[in-house]
Amino acid sequence: MIQIQDLKKAYNGTVVLNIPNLTINKGESFGLVGNNGAGKTTLFSLLLDLIEPSTGHVEINGIQVNKSEDWKPLTAAFLDESFLIGYLTAEEYFYFIGELRGQNKASVNELLAKHTDFFNDEILGKKKYLRDLSKGNQKKVGIIATLIGNPDVIILDEPFANLDPTTQFRLKKIIKDLAEDKTKTILVSSHDLAHTTEVSNRIVAMHKGQVVKDLYTSAETLEELEAFFAV
Repeated sequence: MIQIQDLKKAYNGTVVLNIPNLTINKGESFGLVGNNGAGKTTLFSLLLDLIEPSTGHVEINGIQVNKSEDWKPLTAAFLDESFLIGYLTAEEYFYFIGELRGQNKASVNELLAKHTDFFNDEILGKKKYLRDLSKGNQKKVGIIATLIGNPDVIILDEPFANLDPTTQFRLKKIIKDLAEDKTKTILVSSHDLAHTTEVSNRIVAMHKGQVVKDLYTSAETLEELEAFFAV
């Protein structure tokens, strides 16, 4: 589903990402972990054609992302609040994304109704602009918006940050339920090793822009990752 080949990103001669080859298979729940500066967000930005690679390329479903836009209907992502439109209410934003993805209001409302617990009665019907919501509630809006239109690839950068424990638990259930659909590929980056291990069937650890571990999740994975990052 996702193929990375000879991918490198450098700024002013400093290489911040260098991945010779990485394949993320269709149906995988893929976790990405690493310290600040490891290259996680850079990798996601390259996957989404938000920045140009210095060398190499990314393909989604056989489509090179910086050469064609045909991958976009297959893919949804939320990296940070810049993906939102601050002067819209949550409902307006959801309907706007729905229009982009060919969904009518009824379809969007049906999806929103499935996630009322996740919103915790803090977002819908409040007539608040997105810019006036807390960071956590902005994140909730962004995450659920990625589900509109039933995309094949879902990319979430640090989705657990700024969420309270109850909402983190609910988010883990959403990701696990998505992962049961083996037609979907889910990519999650996080500093939280436990959360990532719990929702991922494969985890890649990055350090200084390079892949240093590539593990299929087992009972020992969390302990192995903790030992690696404790050094």
